[in-house]
Amino acid sequence: MAPQAPLKYIFYIAATPEKVWEGFVSRESNRILFSGAEFQADFKPGGLLAWVGAGPDGKPMTYVRGKVLQFEPPKVFQYTFAMGQNDKPSRATIELLPETEATKVTVTHDEWAEDDPTYGACADGWPRILSRLKTLLETGKTFKPH
Repeated sequence: MAPQAPLKYIFYIAATPEKVWEGFVSRESNRILFSGAEFQADFKPGGLLAWVGAGPDGKPMTYVRGKVLQFEPPKVFQYTFAMGQNDKPSRATIELLPETEATKVTVTHDEWAEDDPTYGACADGWPRILSRLKTLLETGKTFKPH
């Protein structure tokens, strides 16, 4: 079986790199983007991160967990990514580049195990997350995830 292809998305957001960076890392914007989930992170290489929220039974559960690989505000945020009970982490890299009146956002999600069961959910999820973030930063509000 061949390895999963990297997922790569490029969006342009009409905001400064600093504002877009804050959108990715602040607890408040993450709570809005991820339906109330708490973003917990130690923003240094080797630091742990997790998105934790209510599970189907109402009890807290970890949706995504990982480890910070690179943290260079407001340019690069890279971390390992393991969703749910998956024990095969992949890697997510967020890169911000200032443009004249916008910020170019490039998200690359790679280093997938060939049998990673969360690949499809991530392929569907990243465009939704980035669209919600773009809408939130440009208008101050966003839309429900599904």
